[in-house]
Amino acid sequence: MDSTILTAFDTVIDTRSPSEFAQDHLPDAISCPVLDDSERAQVGTMYKQVSPFDAKKAGAALVARNIARHIEERFAGKPKGWRALVYCWRGGKRSGAMVHVLREIGWDAAQLDGGYKTYRRFVVEQLASLPAMFQFRVLCGVTGSGKSRLLQALARANAQVLDLEDLAAHRGSVLGGLPERPQPAQKMFESLLWQRLSRFDPAKPVYVEGESRKIGQLQVPETLINAMRASECVLVEAELATRVELLLDEYSHYPADRDALGAQLDCLAALHGRERIGEWKALAQRGEWRQFVERLLLEHYDPAYHRSSNRNYAKLPKAARLRVELPGEAEFARLARRLVEDEEAIAV
Repeated sequence: MDSTILTAFDTVIDTRSPSEFAQDHLPDAISCPVLDDSERAQVGTMYKQVSPFDAKKAGAALVARNIARHIEERFAGKPKGWRALVYCWRGGKRSGAMVHVLREIGWDAAQLDGGYKTYRRFVVEQLASLPAMFQFRVLCGVTGSGKSRLLQALARANAQVLDLEDLAAHRGSVLGGLPERPQPAQKMFESLLWQRLSRFDPAKPVYVEGESRKIGQLQVPETLINAMRASECVLVEAELATRVELLLDEYSHYPADRDALGAQLDCLAALHGRERIGEWKALAQRGEWRQFVERLLLEHYDPAYHRSSNRNYAKLPKAARLRVELPGEAEFARLARRLVEDEEAIAV
């Protein structure tokens, strides 16, 4: 598949069912199902239990009504020069029906050859080769040192940033779930990752946070994690008090949902035993949040980091060091400017 086709049209239309769309879709595509999930199941059942002919009649009526609704609700205001790329699972009848109607109206509509299956194969192939094209700068450091905030500051400073935790909707730790953002499906995560990588300039460095192979329930592609682990590192350091302050802000939702916090802590029982987990829970129940975060850092996060970091990131011992002196936004903006300026000086 030629990726330039995705930018050659004004709109990319996914005609698959809502559940298929939720699992994964082409970047920036809009969902316009010609059969919703229940309608698709209904037609499929009729095809097997009654006859293909009756199923096609029923399906055609549903498809016609749904396409009409999409035209009235989504496309009626489009100008004559509007161009649409349409796809379904294999580039078959569902997208074909939509393309036929749009063309009859007079719009320039095209069907994606091979449909979503071709696109998915393309993403897998791209993720197997793209990571090797870039010079990654991996931000390492113990939990709470501000690596994610530094990434955000680097993005504001117009550096190239690959924020894996943002794409995965998870902060990567046992307490890293985001209550307002469920994680995407694995395939959707990979689509977002391909989209971000495809926009980078290989001549410039890409900043990324040092991650494990899994972020929450999602797997980082092998080629990317291997490229990261072979890359230059930047070690971000901060005093314990600063780290506690940063984590109190990041975990601000847990005081309102202590049951969820307790359930997450129970996942660590095999590592730390029920007695220590109980002590952590007691601190949380009493609202002693600073003590809770400090103990969690010293007794869980820091030992885990030190066990894995030097083993996974071979160039970490020779890493440049950045010291976070304050937890505020201005401090991270200062550090981001320093990193960008250092890279520019090296490039010159």
